[in-house]
Amino acid sequence: MIHRRLFAPVLLCAVAFGIGAGALVTSDASARTAFQNSYTLEQNYSAALRMIRVDMGLKITEKDPEAAYIMFEYKSSEGGNKVSPGSIEMVPQSSQIQVVVQLPQMPQYHEEVMANSLKKKLQHDYGDPPKQRPEKRPKGDAGADAAPEAGNEESL
Repeated sequence: MIHRRLFAPVLLCAVAFGIGAGALVTSDASARTAFQNSYTLEQNYSAALRMIRVDMGLKITEKDPEAAYIMFEYKSSEGGNKVSPGSIEMVPQSSQIQVVVQLPQMPQYHEEVMANSLKKKLQHDYGDPPKQRPEKRPKGDAGADAAPEAGNEESL
């Protein structure tokens, strides 16, 4: 009987600690820095790849140009030999590309420095971004209510 009285508070503390610890891990994993630009998806991907591999000398662990993401091993000059995972993902939006930089095990300013470096690289490599990327509009269907093309009207 005495053991049962002690078991409930101990279990409650263990559950509370587990939930609290889980919340800490979750908040770290959601840390990220994002920005948008008008460069093409290909320009963003290529500049990010060159920045990570050539300019920063980091090891790329996975990449996919079609899905537009790069995963790498991040090393900070502050961290000595410590390596932590990082990623850059490019997400097409209606008229821009959203670039998301994630270094979940590092303070957020590391992500901000990488994002700013990528912005500068895009500017240096490709010049000023276009004012706005043209939207890809789906072609309308040629249904019965569609306007006739010029020179292709039928007489009644």
